[in-house]
Amino acid sequence: MLQRIRRIDGSIVLILLLLMCVSIFSIYSVTHGRVDLDGTHIRMIQYYVLGFVAFFLLTLFDYRLLVRYGLYIYILGIGILLLVSFIGKVKNGAQGWIGIGELSIQPAELFKLILILFLTTVLVRKQRNPLRFWRDVVPLSLIALMPFALVIIQNDLGNALSYIVILLGLLWIGNIKFLHALIGMVILAGSVLGFILCYTHYHEQTVSFIEQTLGRDHFIRRFDPWLVPDLASSDASYQTKNAKTAIASGGLSGEGYLQGGTVQSDRVPYLYSESIFVQIGEEFGFLGAAVLLMLFFILIHRLIMIALECRDRGGPLLIVGIVAMLLYQILENIGAMIGLMPLTGITLPFISYGGTSILINMACMGIAMSVRLYGQDVEDDLPLPLPRLKDEPTLFLKS
Repeated sequence: MLQRIRRIDGSIVLILLLLMCVSIFSIYSVTHGRVDLDGTHIRMIQYYVLGFVAFFLLTLFDYRLLVRYGLYIYILGIGILLLVSFIGKVKNGAQGWIGIGELSIQPAELFKLILILFLTTVLVRKQRNPLRFWRDVVPLSLIALMPFALVIIQNDLGNALSYIVILLGLLWIGNIKFLHALIGMVILAGSVLGFILCYTHYHEQTVSFIEQTLGRDHFIRRFDPWLVPDLASSDASYQTKNAKTAIASGGLSGEGYLQGGTVQSDRVPYLYSESIFVQIGEEFGFLGAAVLLMLFFILIHRLIMIALECRDRGGPLLIVGIVAMLLYQILENIGAMIGLMPLTGITLPFISYGGTSILINMACMGIAMSVRLYGQDVEDDLPLPLPRLKDEPTLFLKS
């Protein structure tokens, strides 16, 4: 065990500590002096303490056990998402929280990790065999579309889209055939382009369909400022316009900590959560934003290196799923603040306020570190809980 502990990647631990500092100071900047948000940075410290506990516990836990029981974890996760649809609390237009005493848990955040685990469980059994379209790709897509539909019903577009990104990342490394991947990319790109063209050229008809047929008025406030800013209402474009103004005013080095004119006057909604990058951009400028992005880059680079060094099949799959999730959240959150992506309410990993988000992200880092500790062991005699087909190989590939 001591030898395994020595394999812990110190650079990842250091980056997590630095991201924690950035998060706490940024949250304090946008919440100090506000009665309704008093003590938010203290609660964030508490969440990070719990997050580091989860990180170290999962680091020492053999990740292959989680892969073994991915099916049962997935079923449990679907059950929780269904429960949210009936008893979930509504926040910011999305019904996605379950209250436990004074705490609120967001199962849609938790399900990102659950989906990674289950898709890894299925793909490990393929043992690098090419994925067949009808037998593998279609069922895996349906597996991801089930929680996607449940979370869309809850009006949580950001987390729902993350499931699709995770699916695409794992299908790619899961040895999908190039022709199938090419066809899928063409269909996906065509669908996105078709939606954008319909939304911009047939705006009234598209809005009418989304509002009256789909009953998703919330989505209009997300898409209008992104695709048709001139037609967006003042309420819908308020967050995006002020966010871009604040980031632009930061210039090269920023206006100084606690000195941001826009963020300190609270002219951008949800500065402590989804809009936290605005505080960094205005008060620390381009240089501060670049340092943050560099920390993310180093973190992802270290994760990829762990995947490349792993001898077990499941480890790289888990890490690719985690990297896909993180990249999506980073690009979507920052892109939304500068007008390149739609507002979806997704948090900035490790920086935005949120207990469930921090715990899940830290748990993912713990699992990735577990891959580093246990990924060199390819022999495994644990029981196989999933039913095995006659023509399928064993769950783990032996060297």
